[in-house]
Amino acid sequence: MRLILPVGLITTALAIAPVRFDKEKVFRVKPQDEKQANILKDLAKTNKLDFWYPDATHVAVNMRVDFRVSEKESQSIQFVLDQNKMHYEILIHDLQEAIEKQFDVKEDIPGRHSYAKYNAWDKIVAWTEKMVHKHPDMVSRIKIGTTVEDNPLYVLKIGKKDERRKAIFMDCGIHAREWISPAFCQWFVYQATKTYGKNKIMTKLLDRMNFYVLPVFNIDGYIWSWTQNRMWRKNRSKNPGSKCIGTDLNRNFNASWNSFPDTNDPCEETYGGPTAESEKETKAVTDFIRRHLKSIKGYITMHSYSQMLLFPYGYTSELPPNQEELAKVAKIGTDALSTRYATHYIYGPIASTIYPTSGSSLDWAYNLGIKHTFAFELRDKGKFGFLLPESQIKSTCKETMLAVKFIAKYILQHTS
Repeated sequence: MRLILPVGLITTALAIAPVRFDKEKVFRVKPQDEKQANILKDLAKTNKLDFWYPDATHVAVNMRVDFRVSEKESQSIQFVLDQNKMHYEILIHDLQEAIEKQFDVKEDIPGRHSYAKYNAWDKIVAWTEKMVHKHPDMVSRIKIGTTVEDNPLYVLKIGKKDERRKAIFMDCGIHAREWISPAFCQWFVYQATKTYGKNKIMTKLLDRMNFYVLPVFNIDGYIWSWTQNRMWRKNRSKNPGSKCIGTDLNRNFNASWNSFPDTNDPCEETYGGPTAESEKETKAVTDFIRRHLKSIKGYITMHSYSQMLLFPYGYTSELPPNQEELAKVAKIGTDALSTRYATHYIYGPIASTIYPTSGSSLDWAYNLGIKHTFAFELRDKGKFGFLLPESQIKSTCKETMLAVKFIAKYILQHTS
């Protein structure tokens, strides 16, 4: 896999060879009882397991649990699973191979932005400029802040110049390794501008509302996942007193922040940061949304993987006051999505549908007063996990677009 590095990164990246994942495996285990669930939790403490789904603290009976294991440890892990008669399958036998196989689409025209390929950050920046240049009446680029490593956070505003119109805020790439997410944000902007005036729903939406699209939320982490460690999740901020880098930006929002024990160790993948909104990226987004709160009627955030459409809450099993409405929208949204390729999504509140989380952007936006907030967990269900091949980008984006358009149409019609 040939990596094209942005110039500024070349010097630092040359000093550190990218992490390789030769013969690393991804296991899926379904604990049948408390004893088996506890065995997995213990393994997580004693071995360096990278939990893909859920995080280690939320392992529960009858839940599918996906985790990555180094080549060195995979035999001993297998031994423990066999010894305790635990059901498991190996989803990925050689992670490095799976990483290289992701890039299974040939570049159509070199130099042209491809929506069928994963794009590194420098390509995405160039693309944001191109979109503004190509559609000056419809697209503007707003710098809402910078990251820890001083990369610009750009929001693309799609729609008319009128700031007072209803708007939806959509972000992608809050977790670095979930590459299908930023691919969708690019696709959304491309399709919105391309089909305006041709597609009835898109035209109606853009005539009456604006979209604020943040194509990559966690830019530093995203760059790192391209250049150094494909499995990187967090941002790249330093944690005083710890050798571990990074905060999970989706645990850093001020919504029951840090109410779970798994979020206060800087070495954990789900570390929520030293305080709520401690991270520059989170702060930039929350400040922008607060400033535009009058107009923002919907919030949509894109993640992967597991094919779910989620709504609040994550930090409590209590249901939000408009739970019935959110469930109705999610049901029709997932139905619309499945019409294209029969892809099956489930939907429901975060805490009971996926697992409890605190400090999430979704709950924060909802509590701020945006009553239509949704999180997509895009394809797939684990065969490829975070390494969805490029050949599935277009179909994933096309089906997701159907759901997003439905949600946007609903928000346009049902909010004051």
